[in-house]
Amino acid sequence: MCGIWAVFGSDVDVSVQCKVFHKVAHRGPDCFRIEKINHFQNCCLGFHRLAILDDVRGMQPMRLHTHPHLWLINNGEIYNYKTVAKEHGFHLSTNCDIEPVIHLYAKYGIYFPAHLDGVFAFCLLDTANRKVFIGRDTFGVRPCFKLVTDSGFLAVCSEAKGLFGLRHNLTDEAADIVHVAPGTVEQYDLDNNGRATFREMKQFHSIGDTPLYKTPVPPDSLGSDVAENIRVLLETAVQKRLMADRRVGCLLSGGLDSSLVAALLVKNAKELRLPYPIQTFSTGMEGSTDILAARKVAQFLGTEHHEVIFTEEDVLNVLENIIRHLESYDIMNIRASVGMFLVNKYIKTHTDTVVILSGEGSDELAQGYIYFHKATSPEAGDEESRRLLDNLYIYDILRADRVTAAWGLEVRVPFLDHQFTSYYLSLPAEDRVPRKGVEKYLLRSAFDDMNLLPKDILWRPKEGFSDGVSSIKRSLFVIIQDFCDKQISDEAMERAASLFPFNTPRTKEAFYYRQVFEKYYPSKADWVPYMWMPRWTDATDPSARTLSHYKETCLNSTKAPTICNSV
Repeated sequence: MCGIWAVFGSDVDVSVQCKVFHKVAHRGPDCFRIEKINHFQNCCLGFHRLAILDDVRGMQPMRLHTHPHLWLINNGEIYNYKTVAKEHGFHLSTNCDIEPVIHLYAKYGIYFPAHLDGVFAFCLLDTANRKVFIGRDTFGVRPCFKLVTDSGFLAVCSEAKGLFGLRHNLTDEAADIVHVAPGTVEQYDLDNNGRATFREMKQFHSIGDTPLYKTPVPPDSLGSDVAENIRVLLETAVQKRLMADRRVGCLLSGGLDSSLVAALLVKNAKELRLPYPIQTFSTGMEGSTDILAARKVAQFLGTEHHEVIFTEEDVLNVLENIIRHLESYDIMNIRASVGMFLVNKYIKTHTDTVVILSGEGSDELAQGYIYFHKATSPEAGDEESRRLLDNLYIYDILRADRVTAAWGLEVRVPFLDHQFTSYYLSLPAEDRVPRKGVEKYLLRSAFDDMNLLPKDILWRPKEGFSDGVSSIKRSLFVIIQDFCDKQISDEAMERAASLFPFNTPRTKEAFYYRQVFEKYYPSKADWVPYMWMPRWTDATDPSARTLSHYKETCLNSTKAPTICNSV
């Protein structure tokens, strides 16, 4: 996890613009560098580093003796950095995984990201040809924002907050800060003064497409046994994410997704003989279902397990800071961030684990949300699954990135491995729907009889993360709603539509979140295109506890009557 930042074509000295550079310092706590560009004095590249690989030669902006005209800043991990060098015939001069970006661009131009297996957000400057390239991985696992004005001022940053406070050129009207679209690379041409003109955008990956690069598991090696293929591809996805010179651990809620990742992590750690025990981390309020389930999984796997118990006071104390980091006012995102934010704070302050594996992406890919039981057809379920995957960078993946980066840690998400997702989505739509009253049936059944996890963990019904961390007596969302009811008056709610005509808050909780968001990011409500809610149901709250299927399965389940599942 790192922070990238760049400005091009500034009418004021870049030293003035650099004042906002440190707004993303949390993403790279180890060191930072800001460099003006030779012959482009109104252009500047900045980088906050979290050192994971090649501590000596991995600092950025990166330049190579073989390509001195190319400058690269990149936040991400390129998992095929060694094999892609052999495949395309170039020599690596460092052990830093981002180096192939420079070689591939030199060889293939704008099409180079299609050869990368990993997650990334980059800005590459070609001074010889006066071009700038900005790109982002398929799912938008690594964040990237841009600010572009009509007069040619271009700015790029990992988080939107790093673009607030920049001095726009005097002739510009108000400029907007927007996401760089996942799976794309944009090209800008620079004039003699470094001002940028948009030239073209290429879609180099689409969700569900077969990877163009050589995959660790060749497609022709996959047989007709779907369950075996799922197991092999997911285990490979976990294995490649062990690429690190720093300690790797795992978030563990005790739900299916994080438990599978933890189990495969432990298995691979033993086979690779990692020089440390795997640490797992669970969080919740006293007596929460997540704490109980994760404890059972950790004991089964034999991990060095840490439990982070938080109180109602802890929740209320971090809400505003979470919204500031998320740059979002979405209810689901904020609730689900509370436990993750607090557990990451513990990891940072009490352990030496830096890389964190997590289970994000599985619910979207494998139709794990409870409302998928209500899908009108397998085709409707498939369409909804792909829609959720398309928008991950605004919701679940945004949350996972921000509440981890807030504490200078790096999150990795095996379920969003490009080869794994491409294979899973290629399976018939009717095979991926909930079956026998159980969501993610195909994924669960693939690992049945493997003895990776206790049976009741593998087959327990689903519960949302923000619900799983709650105490049995008092739900997290009730705690938050009671607090927000005291912060927002009835009179304020009556003015909600006039104050916030876009995504108008319908509850005092939503109003409070929006109010805090506007405090830090005024007039940027369109960063949240819609409020996350279940489909095919008349639910008025994103909590799984409001859905009838959740209530029925938790009350009637014979597999795990005392605890319900979370992500």
